[in-house]
Amino acid sequence: MPPTTTLNEPKKTATSVDPGGALAPTLLSDFERALAEHPTARIAQNAVTKTPVTDVALDRSVVTGIDHSFSHRLDAWEVTNQKKSGRCWMFAALNLFRVGAMQKMNVESFEFSQNYTLFWDKLERANYFLEAIIATADRDVDDRTVAFLLDRPLEDGGQWNMFVNVVKKHGVVPQSVMPETESSSNTRAMNGLVIHKLREGARELRQLRANGAPMEAARAAKQEILQVVHRMLSIHLGTPPTRFDWQWNDKDKVFHRDGEMTPHRFAEKYIDLPVDEYVCLVHDPRPSSPYGRTFTVEFLGNVVGGDMVRYLNVEIDLIKQIAASVIASGEPVWFGCDVGKMMQRDMGLWDRALFDFDRLYDTEFDLDKPGRLEYHQTLMTHAMLFTGVDLIGDRPRRWRVENSWGDENGEKGFFAMNDSWFDEHVFEIAARRDRLPEDLQSALDEPPIVLPAWDPMGALA
Repeated sequence: MPPTTTLNEPKKTATSVDPGGALAPTLLSDFERALAEHPTARIAQNAVTKTPVTDVALDRSVVTGIDHSFSHRLDAWEVTNQKKSGRCWMFAALNLFRVGAMQKMNVESFEFSQNYTLFWDKLERANYFLEAIIATADRDVDDRTVAFLLDRPLEDGGQWNMFVNVVKKHGVVPQSVMPETESSSNTRAMNGLVIHKLREGARELRQLRANGAPMEAARAAKQEILQVVHRMLSIHLGTPPTRFDWQWNDKDKVFHRDGEMTPHRFAEKYIDLPVDEYVCLVHDPRPSSPYGRTFTVEFLGNVVGGDMVRYLNVEIDLIKQIAASVIASGEPVWFGCDVGKMMQRDMGLWDRALFDFDRLYDTEFDLDKPGRLEYHQTLMTHAMLFTGVDLIGDRPRRWRVENSWGDENGEKGFFAMNDSWFDEHVFEIAARRDRLPEDLQSALDEPPIVLPAWDPMGALA
């Protein structure tokens, strides 16, 4: 016999929240009474309503326990500035390569063009997105993967493998050859307009395929869309050079001339690190993510036909061990992290317990690293460069970081990271394959586990 329903009982649907869970007036009164009786809530309220919460909760003992001295420090150069753009992954990678370039040219200051790599990443990624739309054209528009693609057609952020793809295909140039523009330093307006065009293109391509158009017709339509995107990017960023003359005066005032160069030739001569030998090591401690296995993420990439984004999941202590040994050998380390957690930007400091929010609110924030990943409280948001480490024996206690936010914060743009923060909020480094134990080098050749497009390990720095 079916259950009876009273006339006044609200009808429940599969997507509604049970009204039995509504906040009752008596419960709200209990909350207010508990607040009034709390021994410190009123003092905290008085402070936080007049002062930023991070200033109120800042633990001075942590601040005074951090300084900018390091047993191993590599940097003797000025920081760069990505300004109002999400190009940190490019800046960090180009900053890694500029160390050797400055040494080869015997100069005190040099930058590769971040605008040049931005242009090619945008165009390549537009093509990658449209190819993904074609590949998923047989799915409903509200399919979770299709919806994810349409939500993120063209982000600024990226991954190490994506940077390598751009350099291998398009090379690099000096910043003076393709300098910054208003839009490269402030990408929001340009991105919004190009994304609009790409979503229009996605609609056109999906309609073509739905109406039975062959792949050749879809690809022809895609090329027309990309021609417009190329024109838009050129208007905003300038035209990437195919050839240029390169000459300079070194720090000893000696003149040098390379003559006519191409972007590939410039990369061959002035990128002295073995790009193809680098692999991405990540720390994903979720129970579903086994250590010693490689991962990739569905539809994560930028260059069609380029290398896939591939991670090797390892313990955090191994990542720290490798990073410290690389720095000690004289080479900076590219890494990715969740930058905004427990950070005091003006001081340039990170520590796991930098802010005592637990005591301020009289509650515990107890999600651990796996829980933060599973419950959407963390993901990789920023890439930077390790340029120093403070070792006691072989144990790191502090890390020096070259950021790309200009020189106004920290020590002229360099930050100090306590090792406790590394454990909790660093997710990835790029390191040479031969730095790994032999068994993990072999693991790199195994087929990767494919994570869904929306997995947090697919986040772009």
